[in-house]
Amino acid sequence: MRSSKLRLSGRLPHLGSLWMLVAAVGFGVMGALVKLGAQHFSNAELVFYRSAFGLVSIYAYIAHQKLPLRTPVIGMQVSRAFVGLVSLALFFYAIAHLPLATAITLNYTSALFLAALTPFLLHEKPKPILVGAIVIGFLGIMLLLKPSFSSQNMLAGALGLLSGFGASLAYVHVKQLGKLQEPDWRTVFYFTFISTVASGLWMIFDHFSVLRWQDFPLLLGLGLSATIGQLAMTRAYRTGQTLIVASLAYTTVIFATLLGVIFWHESLSASEYLAMGIIILSGIISANTTPQSK
Repeated sequence: MRSSKLRLSGRLPHLGSLWMLVAAVGFGVMGALVKLGAQHFSNAELVFYRSAFGLVSIYAYIAHQKLPLRTPVIGMQVSRAFVGLVSLALFFYAIAHLPLATAITLNYTSALFLAALTPFLLHEKPKPILVGAIVIGFLGIMLLLKPSFSSQNMLAGALGLLSGFGASLAYVHVKQLGKLQEPDWRTVFYFTFISTVASGLWMIFDHFSVLRWQDFPLLLGLGLSATIGQLAMTRAYRTGQTLIVASLAYTTVIFATLLGVIFWHESLSASEYLAMGIIILSGIISANTTPQSK
């Protein structure tokens, strides 16, 4: 009896990683709603409404549970919020101008950027398999973008890739905040609060569309799905094993591919599917061979 309890407790750390599957569904739905919303709203508006509706959702939870918002690491929370905001804006632009699966795959190159940066941040020599995975991964990126790289989507592809770099920095912040015992709901609150204020100012000076009643279900769904994804992702990195979480994150690409086919009849070429597979495989290998900070 005792030995079975020990075996069960040994598996418990892995259960936290499964929150990434919940995050994958949330982010996949969010991406689909962003693509739908881009037909009527500007990029600034989509970032604002995603943040604002998400802020209302997370604050309602915090108020109901009477949770404290005061944090001893406000500087790190602000830094994580602004890094996440920039990455989010770039990501939304890519979604609006590229096939959904392509945009999300570019955003999920964050694992490759993390793999490329971590050995240098830890002052360690990277393993040969890690170097090979990074090189193959970026070759996959070139293969993914080449078939559709034109003057019309060159900017979207570049910004989508840059959003992946921003996401890698945001994930570093999330992990650091987790080690400092910052609860996931507080991290999500500060991210949505700062993003709402900043994107609201951006929207005022950029473009503002009059809201229609039929827009509210889409915007509410955008905020809720993003908040669920954010909470689940934050909890996964805080309570799960980083390597498993990073691997499960790529299920978002699979889910987004299905949504793109069902709702927009997006048809990717064989080379694009191959490139996505290479990027996913390289990302998983990179995550499992990247030196981990203690």
